[in-house]
Amino acid sequence: MKIRLFTIFLLITIIFPLAAGGTKEAARSNEVVVYANDSFCSDWGAGPEICRLFEEATGYKVTLVSVGSAAQVLSKAILEKNKPQSDVLLGIDNMLYPRAVQADVFTDWTPYDWSTFAVMWDSESSVPAPKSLADLTDPVYRKKIILEDPRMSTVGLGFLAWTIAVFGDGYTDYWRALKPNILTMAPDWDTGYGLFTAGEAPLTVSYTTSAAYHVCYDNTDRYKALEFDCGYVEQTEGAALTKGALNEAGGRAFLEFLAGETAQAVIPETQWMYPANSAVVLPKSYKAAPVPAQIMEIDPTILDAAAETVLSILAE
Repeated sequence: MKIRLFTIFLLITIIFPLAAGGTKEAARSNEVVVYANDSFCSDWGAGPEICRLFEEATGYKVTLVSVGSAAQVLSKAILEKNKPQSDVLLGIDNMLYPRAVQADVFTDWTPYDWSTFAVMWDSESSVPAPKSLADLTDPVYRKKIILEDPRMSTVGLGFLAWTIAVFGDGYTDYWRALKPNILTMAPDWDTGYGLFTAGEAPLTVSYTTSAAYHVCYDNTDRYKALEFDCGYVEQTEGAALTKGALNEAGGRAFLEFLAGETAQAVIPETQWMYPANSAVVLPKSYKAAPVPAQIMEIDPTILDAAAETVLSILAE
């Protein structure tokens, strides 16, 4: 009797975990885990609505995980490289792309929006509008500029790229001249832009399309995306399948849906970026966004080292 009871107990201890594991795997096959930046995941961002539409269209359940900045999305994926917990990495842009490729944490990068970086100016402030990046070094703007940390913010990294595109090897001299005029280096765009709209400083860096947001939601053209003759640097944001994703099929389905017109139509008045799908009709608010006359190219592989150089200059 004891031997029979022991045999039954042994079978239960072996079979039950296998059955539970099978149930867990079955549940995970219906769930798509998406790591994204805070702005995409926020109530006003594109994430909640796009995920709702995706769930309705496919039957998948989306778990949208707000990780922080796009750089933090990539950092988390690298930390989990040997045991991935996400299926999709969202927010990795053309500036971060080389770093992501080197880390070998993703496949199938799919662009979903784009815009160009711009200097935003509060037209109700006491300072005149700068007419170029060079003008930002004028003493009239002392402690009047809010920037974002290029190590943590794609907007901060984009502004750094812009200064390199315009000034070439002289970008270090430019940053030394700019230093007295920087009020703070915010850790991310949300923080920096929040300080700007709160009136802490009359100048910051965002996108040409940010002007459309203020026209639509604030019913004001107070905040201007300034037009510079020097040209602009473009940011393209993308989503990618996590390498080794637990739900590869679900991840691919999400990427396909994100590129389609249904999801892309959500982008303009939530992300305040141009949709990657050109078939989407832009809302009237986008008439407030300056159309860049020239897009400047920059080698993104040099940016990590350049960011460290700039931070060293600012620490001097």
